[in-house]
Amino acid sequence: MKALCLYGVRDIRFENVDEPQIKNDCDVKIKVKAVGICGSDIHRYSQLGPYVKGMVWGHEFSGQITEVGRAVTKYTKGQKVTACPALCCEKCDPCKKGRYAQCEELSVIGAYRQGAFAEYIVLPENNVVALPDTVDYAEAALIEPSCVALHGIYNAGGIQPGSTAAVLGCGTVGTMAVQWAAISGAEKIIAIDVNQNRLQTALKVGADIIINTAGKDPYDAVCEMTGGKGVDFAVEAAGTAETSAQVLALPGKGGAVIYMGIPYSDVLINRFHFERIVRNELSVYGTWNAISGPFPGREWETCVHFLGKGILKTAPLISRNVPLSEGPEVFAAAADKYTDGKIVFRP
Repeated sequence: MKALCLYGVRDIRFENVDEPQIKNDCDVKIKVKAVGICGSDIHRYSQLGPYVKGMVWGHEFSGQITEVGRAVTKYTKGQKVTACPALCCEKCDPCKKGRYAQCEELSVIGAYRQGAFAEYIVLPENNVVALPDTVDYAEAALIEPSCVALHGIYNAGGIQPGSTAAVLGCGTVGTMAVQWAAISGAEKIIAIDVNQNRLQTALKVGADIIINTAGKDPYDAVCEMTGGKGVDFAVEAAGTAETSAQVLALPGKGGAVIYMGIPYSDVLINRFHFERIVRNELSVYGTWNAISGPFPGREWETCVHFLGKGILKTAPLISRNVPLSEGPEVFAAAADKYTDGKIVFRP
């Protein structure tokens, strides 16, 4: 079959690989219909390189079941599905407590096990998640990043109705966080980015106020919008060293910060931003992946439910649908410039 394989920094190849086969009785084989590029994929492509040279890559996908193992009971051939890409050991202390995102051996497909930038993929039955027939494959490929955003909000105890929220960074995960804040009943949602197209998308899916902070400090802008009070919840979803510090100044007294982004350089926090933690008695939450107990977690059930009802909207985030064969050119271009939306491959 055809697949995209990562060999090194800025070295991804579209080539023939062996088609995966069912090896365990609980395995499910899926024909990949749509698979998205994650922001972490761009970082690994451009900076970090593969875990295993030549590995088939990709983890945000949807598809149709073509074959099931003998012990599979929940799924049948022809069913439309997505899948949780995380693989847990189920043996460490966090796994035994149902804290799968904290698994000591946690990995994601495309790292040490074949990913979804391919025509077919095989995964355990427990990773597979059924989809309503009404959901488009490309839209369903964005369920995983939607679960990432929701997992972070769950970690913070949820966003309460009537509260205020600011989302710093409106890529896919940030825009999903905007939507979950709206679905949760937040009274005012402020979306912040330096890219106007991303801000317009955030406005379409639930933001009440958008702020372009190119050359500006987000703190000043949020103070102006809130009368100096700050917000109840501030989400960091840009994943830069600068925004990882700036986000600490956005909540008001007793507020919360939820870190969803992953900075790929050292974060240096000046006194003003760090003091907000102490003086405002902030709660600071880290979040990782999109899984909880029972595996893969309520995040997946919730996302599928709201997407199926048309309340959660992923289509506005998709900027391009392209053939998998264009992968090398698409990754090279995405690494060289700021992308406005989700790119989805159609194997």
